[in-house]
Amino acid sequence: MGSTRRNFLMTGGALALLAGCGGGGYSGGSAPVEDPMLRPQPNPGWDAWVASFRGRALSQGISGSTYDAAFRVAGFLPGVVERDRSQTEFTRTLEDYLAITANEQKVQQGRAELRRYMGVLREIEARYGVPPHVVCAVWGMESSYGTRRGSIPVISACSTLAYDGRRGAFFESQTLAALRILERGDVDPLHLTGSWAGAMGHTQFIPTTYQSYAVDFRGDGRRDIWSDDPTDGLASTANYLARSGWRSGEPWGVEVVLPAGGAGLAGSTRSGAGWASAGVRPSAGGSLPSGSGKLLLPQGASGPAFLVYRNFNVILRYNNAQNYGIGVGHLSDRLLGAGPLRASFPPDRYGLTIDDRRELQGRLNAAGYDAGTPDGVLGKKTTAAIEGYQARAGMPVTGTPSQELLARLRRG
Repeated sequence: MGSTRRNFLMTGGALALLAGCGGGGYSGGSAPVEDPMLRPQPNPGWDAWVASFRGRALSQGISGSTYDAAFRVAGFLPGVVERDRSQTEFTRTLEDYLAITANEQKVQQGRAELRRYMGVLREIEARYGVPPHVVCAVWGMESSYGTRRGSIPVISACSTLAYDGRRGAFFESQTLAALRILERGDVDPLHLTGSWAGAMGHTQFIPTTYQSYAVDFRGDGRRDIWSDDPTDGLASTANYLARSGWRSGEPWGVEVVLPAGGAGLAGSTRSGAGWASAGVRPSAGGSLPSGSGKLLLPQGASGPAFLVYRNFNVILRYNNAQNYGIGVGHLSDRLLGAGPLRASFPPDRYGLTIDDRRELQGRLNAAGYDAGTPDGVLGKKTTAAIEGYQARAGMPVTGTPSQELLARLRRG
């Protein structure tokens, strides 16, 4: 995701110079944190950082009372540092990405939420020009429609990472922005919570993005993206997209069918008439949008093809990843009633289709090896299940799926 919006951690700690507040005395929050490494632990170095940061924060307009109240319930979170340092570059295929983010369960849940909040989403559209299904799709991608907002104290997360120093300046700015949220009174310290990376609320804003784009849609004096009511979170997302250049009435993109040899046009941009004259047509029939579109082939010539337009680039302002942009766009289409992508994806590097992978996981589960939900996305659980099966069967333990392994599971 883009660094201008979210995807970073925040931590906080007890202020050592305050009586009874040293060494991580966090005692509240919106929900209990199960991982003990994400609970405050004593750290004298972090305490010293908190004490030194106080002067810098006060010089930026934070009151002493706000600062002290924030850090009184904050602490050093070692698990945040661990997660930040252990992040690995891993890119899923578009097929796997959509299987996670735009599966049938996510689509059905989203259609229900779209119906439930259509009234307020129409009001939001009238003010910002971003349609309900697009805002709802972002909501679904970011927090599964508000069911995964995060319960880690933001001051604790940001200050921990600021103290750790790997991205100290960035997280110091996030800590300061979080303090400004408290100073303004949008939320109290115990309810200023989010993900381990400091992303907050229904649509996962980092504190600096919240400062720039969050809105008080009902005019109650608070920009509340944390509560069960998603109104301010949804409106804030629409405001973000609108100010990033969203054009009302224009598409994000469209799945297309290419003529023979059309894959060679990948990455090029043409008008609708230009693409039509090249033999490109919409997969669902009809005519192409008239605007300038760029051809994307996320999984090569044998996978789905898309023409994407200006609004696709606006979605990328929210998260600058091609799969994310297609994911939001495709999910938004599904929420309006469209079906799955029409083109199929090619087999993976093991020669397995997604249906093969789902069958493999299901058969491993049936054989007593926990491969997780049979969604066709191969992760750590599936690898461990394959290893367990291979060990018991006297096979080389590789954890690698294959057609041969699937055939053996079919035989029982």
